[in-house]
Amino acid sequence: MTPIDDNLPAALARHGIDLPQPQVDVLQRYCELLWQFNEKLNLTRHTTYEKFVARDLVDSRAIAQFLRPGEAVLDVGTGGGVPGVVLAVLREDLNVTLCESVGKKAKAVGEILGSLGLDVPVVHGRAEDLLTDHRFNTLVIRAVARLRKLLTWFGPHWSAFDRMLVLKGPSWVEERGEARHHGLMKSLALRKLASYPLPGSDGESVLLQICPVDRVDRATGQ
Repeated sequence: MTPIDDNLPAALARHGIDLPQPQVDVLQRYCELLWQFNEKLNLTRHTTYEKFVARDLVDSRAIAQFLRPGEAVLDVGTGGGVPGVVLAVLREDLNVTLCESVGKKAKAVGEILGSLGLDVPVVHGRAEDLLTDHRFNTLVIRAVARLRKLLTWFGPHWSAFDRMLVLKGPSWVEERGEARHHGLMKSLALRKLASYPLPGSDGESVLLQICPVDRVDRATGQ
């Protein structure tokens, strides 16, 4: 349960994050709705404003700074809506689509978005299937699978998107080595765009960009 004396503005202040008041209002309402649904569905483990800010908001802001104006973004395996919903709030210029393979979760996030008045589509299904008929600039991926699996799933679909932005923890170097061992990094460039402390541990979170070698200039242009 959320401490009765805690709220989103207080958590933002503790982390030195300054957001426009309209964004704060929407994000606070998002947390309230998400936690209500979470009593029935496993949508998130971050059920306090402190955890929301320290993990979900910080991660989403890290991604947002590397997205160009007007990008078409696909949130792969959105779960409870992070980072996709938060990106849509922080960056109204983005064209964000959420994808979730678990029907109950996709329905819940759709209802949350409806209550927030956000025009963000939620697709129930696998992202790989969506990529057969739609194209995106960037796939954003957080807490979905190891790099080996991600590159296996999306390797056949590079014509449908330009790059992946993948959030990882301290094991990312090991995961990169595993992917290389299985030949999945051939013709791909991996770049660490950002890193920052992982709350409650000595490790760090990292934001990785993966794209075909011949798209590096286009992918990294800000």
